[in-house]
Amino acid sequence: MNNSQKVPFVDLYAQYLSIKGEIDHAIERTIKESSYIGGKPVVGFEQEFAQYCKLPYVISCGNGTDSIEILLKASGIGAGDEVIVPAITWISSAEAVTAIGAKPVFVDIEADYFTINPALIEAAITPRTKAIIPVHLYGHPADMPAIMEIARKHNLFVLEDCAQSHGAAINGQLAGTFGHAASFSFYPGKNLGAYGDAGAMATADQALAEKARMIANHGQQGKHNHLMEGRNSRLDGLQAAILSAKLPHLDKWTEMRINNASRYDAVLQSIGKVQSPKVKEGYKHVFHLYVLKVNERENLQKKLAASGIDTAIHYPTALPFLACYSHYGHVPNDFPVAHANQQNILSIPMYAELTNEQISYIAGVIGEN
Repeated sequence: MNNSQKVPFVDLYAQYLSIKGEIDHAIERTIKESSYIGGKPVVGFEQEFAQYCKLPYVISCGNGTDSIEILLKASGIGAGDEVIVPAITWISSAEAVTAIGAKPVFVDIEADYFTINPALIEAAITPRTKAIIPVHLYGHPADMPAIMEIARKHNLFVLEDCAQSHGAAINGQLAGTFGHAASFSFYPGKNLGAYGDAGAMATADQALAEKARMIANHGQQGKHNHLMEGRNSRLDGLQAAILSAKLPHLDKWTEMRINNASRYDAVLQSIGKVQSPKVKEGYKHVFHLYVLKVNERENLQKKLAASGIDTAIHYPTALPFLACYSHYGHVPNDFPVAHANQQNILSIPMYAELTNEQISYIAGVIGEN
């Protein structure tokens, strides 16, 4: 095997080069107009992303974590309340709950799809439960029809965490449009990424949208009219302009990711040493990450690194077992699927610009004895 190749985990520079003229023009125009905070770039992106999401209201903010916290606060959730969160996700989904004084209640995931297991949600509901945060992890949507049925039965607020699922769908309906609101991150490595931190909230609820916008902008309804104490969480003009330049390419990039996943599936199936990601029938997986299940993960990761192939683990510790949540006293049997995944998941390179040659090279290294 030729060990001279270098395959990065994600290649943001390759993406930039593919639309360099559009990005450079967007940045130059923003600087020329001095539209650094608010203004046309931000308003324009909010309108464009609302059209993309097929929702009437998009409120931009500083980052994806803020978007979860602000939406929870805007919905009236606070001290003493409980919010159901999947046992495996990035910590933002849970720490935003704690930040508003509520308690995250963890629920195990589906073994094949990495998303929250709807069959386990009702057992976690108590009189204090006010919301569910389904996370469309790695780009595969959670089972929103089942989750919404439970939410309606128990009168729960549903906030879809779409940080990794821009453009994902279930039977043609976009992720983010099933619940009462959706949270988005535009962290640089996301399927739609800015060149710094950035986030947004989306909803069909006008009252929720108005309150979320006030919270994100110091509690103001118009300049100097502070109806409540809020915070400073704003999308800056440069990031908005960059996102507007990228958004028209998102669907094309998504199809390229899906095609790359199919190529991975085909070559890895013939090798048989790893389990490729599964996709539920009728679900559109947008492959923010391509996550394998493997035995002897450390050995494989070392072998790939020695061959110049970057990998990562998303996530090495399930949320209930992190030190910051140790006071809940959870044990492995509480979340057996999430606990098992800690040991055997491995993310390999996945991005639109990944070539057939690179995919073949990665699969070849995986298949080596």
